[in-house]
Amino acid sequence: MNLESPATLPNPASPKPLFGASLQDITRLMERLRQPMYRATQLHDALHRQRITSLDQITTLPIAIRQTLAAEGYVIGMPEIAQTARSIDGTERYLMRLADGETVETVWMPGGDGGERGDGTPAANEEENEDTLQVDDYKRATICISSQVGCAVNCQFCLTAKLGIRRNLTAGEIAGQVAAVLNRHKVEVGRDRINLVFMGMGEPFLNYAAFMDAVRLMVTSMRIPESRMTVSTSGIIPSIELFALEPIRPKLAVSLNASNDQVRERIMPITRKWGILPLLKAVASVPLRPRERVTFEYVLLGEVNDQPHHAAELVHLLWNHNAKVNLIVWNPGPDIPYQQPTPEAVEAFQQHLRANGIPAYIRRPRGRDIYAACGQLKRTIETPPPALVSITPA
Repeated sequence: MNLESPATLPNPASPKPLFGASLQDITRLMERLRQPMYRATQLHDALHRQRITSLDQITTLPIAIRQTLAAEGYVIGMPEIAQTARSIDGTERYLMRLADGETVETVWMPGGDGGERGDGTPAANEEENEDTLQVDDYKRATICISSQVGCAVNCQFCLTAKLGIRRNLTAGEIAGQVAAVLNRHKVEVGRDRINLVFMGMGEPFLNYAAFMDAVRLMVTSMRIPESRMTVSTSGIIPSIELFALEPIRPKLAVSLNASNDQVRERIMPITRKWGILPLLKAVASVPLRPRERVTFEYVLLGEVNDQPHHAAELVHLLWNHNAKVNLIVWNPGPDIPYQQPTPEAVEAFQQHLRANGIPAYIRRPRGRDIYAACGQLKRTIETPPPALVSITPA
């Protein structure tokens, strides 16, 4: 990130965002302003640990420095929650406005959606022992984060695909979604149990550098452990190979969604470039923490990929991988030509996997009534029918 000329923004005259800048970047800025180096630490801490939203609020910096920064066009630059929709199940979907006017969507799921079950981490233990945990004194929630404005992968069952791709998000815009939501809910990092899933709009591994910069920023400066983060990819093999070498990395989830290349190519055209077997080979190169499993996401589409022979093929693919499967009942959207599987088909699919030694869980749909569930994010700026939800300013 270059604080002197924000090339990541399309308009050079745009305000210069500070949120997301590394300590090294801020140190160079303070050097140019002829300030002592501890001022850089103060500013970086105010931005990312305290999550301050205005230069005026950074009282650790002298007024003169704040005025100089403002005069040079610097702003905090955290994404703004422009609209909020609330589901009957407590899920909240936010339309996030970025500095250049573009928008993405971010989701808050109190209690989570069960996606961590069986992955061998503390978050999974919390999910599996929810009834015995004392939750009165802390929040437990999952935040679903976007990594691009739109998406280029073109999965046929996903509303976001209809947007196409507009641009990548910067590291500050990715981490800034988290900061904005944490502020809204007054979350105390280190006490409250917050999980992050990079499963919103966009393919994180097609914006790999900014995604990983955001991860490192959140781990080192916002103090959110990477073991509480999960990144989902449709299968960008070169990025998976880079990911395997990262010393700091979230848990990995792969959107598989089919048991053979023929079906997967039809619903996920990216399969033409990277087939299932090369994808599984790349995933196997990613080192796992003790007891950790790779998650394979499988969206069940009625009479497309939900039949008994598909379950048998999936067992054959995954039997020698340290894997768990999250089954996701397809979440409908307008003009998407699929149907939900029957409850009987879902149960039979899950039981076949489990009977053959593969842990399989059915993810709870969260926020389906407000288009906040998996595959439903679409930069909603129009008001849905009143029967679904009332969208109000944040």
